[in-house]
Amino acid sequence: MTDLSIVIVSYNTKKLLNSCLFSVFQNTVGLDYEIIVVDNASSDGSVKLLLRLAKKGTNLKPIFNRANVGFGKANNQGIKKAIGKYILFLNSDTLIKDNILGEMVRWMEEHPEVGAATCALKNKDGSLQGTGGYFPNLLRVLTWMFFIDDIPYLDLLIKPFHPMHSSSPFYKNVGHFKKTKEVDWITGAFILARAEALNKIGGFDEGYFMYTEDVDLCYRIKKLGWKIWYLPNWSIIHLGGSSSNKEYPLIKEYEGIKIFYRKHKQNWQYPILRILLKVGALGRVVLFGVMKGKEAAIIYAKAYKVA
Repeated sequence: MTDLSIVIVSYNTKKLLNSCLFSVFQNTVGLDYEIIVVDNASSDGSVKLLLRLAKKGTNLKPIFNRANVGFGKANNQGIKKAIGKYILFLNSDTLIKDNILGEMVRWMEEHPEVGAATCALKNKDGSLQGTGGYFPNLLRVLTWMFFIDDIPYLDLLIKPFHPMHSSSPFYKNVGHFKKTKEVDWITGAFILARAEALNKIGGFDEGYFMYTEDVDLCYRIKKLGWKIWYLPNWSIIHLGGSSSNKEYPLIKEYEGIKIFYRKHKQNWQYPILRILLKVGALGRVVLFGVMKGKEAAIIYAKAYKVA
């Protein structure tokens, strides 16, 4: 069996994808791996790039979709083709440093109780990004919507859904992301998972087109008894937001958390969730409208309608 199958979903990210692939080729040693790139009907020359690299004898296996089928469904296509003991879901807008893939696979071998793990995600300047968090419940959604989870050290009392996001005034003090720890969910930009676990849960839920499917995936892995770990001893560069604008991820996250609640929570919680989301979005229309201008207000007005 191959040690690692790397699954990359790409949609119109040719230049970023090229850089990502070469960062893997150049820095991964001592590991038997394959790369499966699932292209979601790109129109920017990505197809030609992948065909050219595949012909060069690299361990690259491209899959070409005729339409953009979404993040979860495309990753499932990669899972079905993968032959690795471990499967890494990797964004095309990332850059691998050093031999972290080989080292993290060895760490997974030493920790059979772990179903999935991630490393630290960093910006180009080396600063930390928020990644992953704890499964949403009504209290955590409340603290998220009303910025309560931005208060330093409160995460010691209420484990946040999104620890220290980039719009937080305390974001630079991201002590949460400097510590190795067990978490509930990890961001889809980098998920190193056991193929055994993925096969048992059936991969991603394709009901999510994009965003929050990583939360759902980790939820089902943990339900089967495996653990999820955040390992900041290793890190990658994550450029972020390459395939969508600012509005798209926000709207899709609101839609995604609603799907998550309908699927995994008791029925009485769903209407309360929607009230919290709507009140939170309405507050952001006012607050971010003042702070960031009309464009931000319009985006959160749309989020209010979706909530």
